Amino acid sequence: MAKLKVVLMGGGTGLSVLARGLKALPLDITAIVTVADDGGSTGVIRDEMKIPAPGDVRNVLAALSDVEPDLERLFQYRFSEGKISNHSVGNILIAAMNELSDNFGDAIEKLSTILNVKGTVLPSTNTSPILSALHEDGTVVVGESNIPLNNSRIDRVFLTPMTIKPVDDALQSIKDADLIILGPGSLYTSVIPNIIVRGISEAIRNSDAIVAYVCNIMTQKGETEGYSVSDHIEAIHEHANASIVDYVIANTKPITKHISSIYKETGATIVECDEEKLRQLGVDLITHDELIKINEELAVRHNNEVIAQLLYDIVLQETSTIQYKK
Repeated sequence: MAKLKVVLMGGGTGLSVLARGLKALPLDITAIVTVADDGGSTGVIRDEMKIPAPGDVRNVLAALSDVEPDLERLFQYRFSEGKISNHSVGNILIAAMNELSDNFGDAIEKLSTILNVKGTVLPSTNTSPILSALHEDGTVVVGESNIPLNNSRIDRVFLTPMTIKPVDDALQSIKDADLIILGPGSLYTSVIPNIIVRGISEAIRNSDAIVAYVCNIMTQKGETEGYSVSDHIEAIHEHANASIVDYVIANTKPITKHISSIYKETGATIVECDEEKLRQLGVDLITHDELIKINEELAVRHNNEVIAQLLYDIVLQETSTIQYKK
């Protein structure tokens, strides 16, 4: 029996952690990763080497790799001193492999072989886009790292140049997919930047795949303050120019345990799950009693083993461990 084909789309830490959870299941995984990041080591290498942002790609490569733990730690190791302070070995290796390859996607493919990656990792595009946001107050903010700094609600994000093309293999993987997973991760700077690459949303609309969105647990300052689950989905639909989400995995329970004071300091609150609005949008809600966990730093995190199984059950249409809210 052929493995089910699953496409992950996003960026940031959320995508890599979910990829690590899904790796244990009998799935053919393709990760399509945003390359619009312009902060930290990634931003420096991107600007100096004139390549797409390597950081999120690096994290997914590490998550899907099947190598000795020491090699993975080396790949993720970040220097602490000197001119290369704050640069990771993985970012430097990606930049070097890009110099030895035909394009950025080719470089990632070669590194995937070296790292024995269980699946396929693709940049959403082989060029280096600039992510900008139009806010409701009329302000236009240029640069992914600058977008959360504006206090006005985001109206729309867009890439420059607008004619930027996706990697061909990304379009083909979407066409062939049984399940497309969006998120988790920053809505406007990790998830949506993939969707707005020219041709990607059209490919999703034309695909026969089930589309599931893993919604964030907490709101994010400068991006989703005051957002409910349906607000997240509506933003995705507006940028895709179509209602593409079939299922959403979201938390419905209050968080009663003590969590980090950082959330209060930054204005982050629990994302409200507005079930009636989801029904109006035609999106099926999936939740689970153990969907979230609180780590040692008192940070709220998804239980990615549970989410991986829920996503697997969606595509298999096995509902024994799923609580459907219709």
